[in-house]
Amino acid sequence: MYVLGLELRNCAADLCNWTGSGFAAAVDSRIVLQVRLRCTEGSVRWIYPGQALRVVLEPNLSTARRTTICIKPSPSFRGASVFIERAGRLELLVTDGGRPEQQVFCFRADGPHRPAIYLQSSPQSDGAWSRRMLGFRYELLGNRTNLGHGGHQTSCRPCNDTELLMAICNSDFVVRGSIQKVSHDSVRQTSLVEVSAVRVYWQRSGVFEQRASTSGSSSSSSWHGHIHALLQCHVRPGDGEFLFTGSEHFGEAWLGCAPRYKDFLSVYQTAWAARRNSCDFPLD
Repeated sequence: MYVLGLELRNCAADLCNWTGSGFAAAVDSRIVLQVRLRCTEGSVRWIYPGQALRVVLEPNLSTARRTTICIKPSPSFRGASVFIERAGRLELLVTDGGRPEQQVFCFRADGPHRPAIYLQSSPQSDGAWSRRMLGFRYELLGNRTNLGHGGHQTSCRPCNDTELLMAICNSDFVVRGSIQKVSHDSVRQTSLVEVSAVRVYWQRSGVFEQRASTSGSSSSSSWHGHIHALLQCHVRPGDGEFLFTGSEHFGEAWLGCAPRYKDFLSVYQTAWAARRNSCDFPLD
């Protein structure tokens, strides 16, 4: 149990993010700084990291207790190990060394206890610890199963009609456009789909950006963005227009249902005639 012989010292924080220093631990190495955050996503920045930092996540969720938590270390993350806390005991999640900033780490937080992330800074004999900054972004994904790389769904099969009708209502982004290029990353085990969109119906953040273009005496604008997918899904370029839906994680768009637009129209119009559509969707 990590609490033996250590003092927990609470730190002020806002609802989602925390930035603080570890100077207190330089005076007393038994001090563990404790931060409480109440959002489903946010960030932690620990400047001049000391002995240890405990981050308790206390979101106001009306869902079940079972939750999946994902963290993405910052590019400057070096010289520390990350543990998850279960019933007062620590389980190693990220080891000191390697390149954790290139990965997303997910774990399930089950049971009545609030999920907690525990950072333990490695001692630096040359005093370099005082010049470092450790940090990560976090997301609580709620009840999810079959999670693969980065906490994303591992299923690669096409969506059925019911899933498609739900996707246009519940996705973080819904855009209509064409595939410009698909590139593959064997290290991250992901594919990157470059999309040129003629219409962005909605998006949670600014993943898709509007660009102005000039042709002769006329000017127009279009939307461009990138969508990630698992490499195992074997995403390939295709002609024509698609309706892209999916989720956003750590500022990145991840592919969900992506039917051809004409196929989506057929499914939606059939459901609308039978009054089975889950929500209204603007048709051109």
